[in-house]
Amino acid sequence: MTDAATLRDEVRQAYSSIAEHPQDEAPFPTGRALAENLGYPKDLLDTLPITSVEAFCGVSNVSLFAEIPEGATVLDLGCGAGMDTLIAARRTGEQGKVIAIDFSEAMLARARSALSEAKVTNVETHLAVAEDLPMEDGSVDVAIVNGIFNLNPCRERIFYELARVLRPGGMIFAAELVLTTPLTPEEGASSTNWFS
Repeated sequence: MTDAATLRDEVRQAYSSIAEHPQDEAPFPTGRALAENLGYPKDLLDTLPITSVEAFCGVSNVSLFAEIPEGATVLDLGCGAGMDTLIAARRTGEQGKVIAIDFSEAMLARARSALSEAKVTNVETHLAVAEDLPMEDGSVDVAIVNGIFNLNPCRERIFYELARVLRPGGMIFAAELVLTTPLTPEEGASSTNWFS
């Protein structure tokens, strides 16, 4: 079993590598093909900077099914290359705001580049870990999370932080991969299997 610090470093390294070299083979599906498979419409993807689309790493189209009212303050936790951030920024409008947080400097740099290219002005970005959010209590109307729980052993702390930053009546929309059968003893003992 991999310890928490080692797992975080391995996950950060994998995501940073995708951010820096999205054309290279990754340990899991990424990019536009993944986004289309998850139900993001092709015509929508065509309107987004390739900078964000080519390094997309998610498990669902959470930014599309989330209820994001105009004017809302939205947290995109684990924003990656910023694709969901861009969609949420459009949905909340200029009167709203998106706070995009990621733990990979390389992914956050890619997200910032995409935001600049799209001339988006209602987003702020932060480098931070999910279990220690740099935000005030009750400051968010909607949180979207696209696949970070299975890669972080501090899940309980993440849920605490999400509850802390949500205003009363706020909503979380999250998507995640889940195991449907137990891991074999060999899989559970593997240092390369992030589900172990």
